[in-house]
Amino acid sequence: MKLRNGKTVLDGFRQSGSMKCLFPRLPRSAFETVLVNTAGGVTGGDDFSFAGYAGQGTQLTVTTQACERAYRAQPGQTGTVRNNLRVASNARINWLPQETILFDQSSLNRKLAVEMAPDATLLLVEPLVLGRAAMGETVNDATLKDRIDIRRDGTPLYLDALRLEGDVTAHFANPFIANGAGAMASVVYVANNAEAHLNTLRDLLPDTAGASLLQPDVLVMRVLAEDSFVLRKSLIPALTLLNKAPLPRCWMI
Repeated sequence: MKLRNGKTVLDGFRQSGSMKCLFPRLPRSAFETVLVNTAGGVTGGDDFSFAGYAGQGTQLTVTTQACERAYRAQPGQTGTVRNNLRVASNARINWLPQETILFDQSSLNRKLAVEMAPDATLLLVEPLVLGRAAMGETVNDATLKDRIDIRRDGTPLYLDALRLEGDVTAHFANPFIANGAGAMASVVYVANNAEAHLNTLRDLLPDTAGASLLQPDVLVMRVLAEDSFVLRKSLIPALTLLNKAPLPRCWMI
C-alpha cells in the first residue's frame, strides 16, 4: 500500500490459486481487503499464503469474507497457512479475520509473522472455534499448530505458539484449561497509546477474558467463550474500541 493525495491505495497486487482478495469501496480514507478462500476451506495438503505491506503513513484493514474452515484431512496430510505482514513507519495494519472453525479429524499448521517499524501500529485478532455448536459437533481428533510472531525492527515483541492434538473438546473441558469453552481468541494491540486503553478494555470484558500490558505500548487480551456467537459479543466492542472505527461489515452479528 502507498499514499496518494492523502489516501491509501494499492501499490502492487498479485493473486493466484483459490485465495482471492476483494476491495470494497469505503467512505473513509482507510483501505480494506477482504480475503476469500474460493475452495471453501483448508484440508490436508492445501498450502495457502498471504503477504501484505502497509507503506509509510498508510492504513490497511484485512478481514475475511466468512469463517475459515479447517476440514477433515487424510492421514499424514496437513494443511498449511502462512500470513506475512509488514508495517512501515507511521503505518497501521488491522488484521481482523473472522473465526477459524476446527473440524473433527482436521490437521492445520498456521503461522502469522508481522514485522513492524518502531512507530507502526498493529491491531490483531485470531479467533478459534471448536466445531459448530448448533450442529452438535465436537472435535475428538484434530491437530492444530498455530504461531504468531510479531517483531519490531527484527526484535521479538510478541511470540505465541499453540499446539492442540487429539481430543481437543475433552482438553478444553478441563476446568483448569478452558472449563468447557468452545471458542477462544487472542487480541494484540501495538500502539503508542495502548496503555491508555487498558482499564476501558477490562471494563468491557466478561469474567472469561483478561487483558494486560506486556509493555506500555503492547496490549494483549485473551477470551474464552461458550461458542462463536458469545465470543463475538465480547470481541466486537473490544475491537471497536481499539480500532477507533467501525469494524468491517462482515463482522457484524
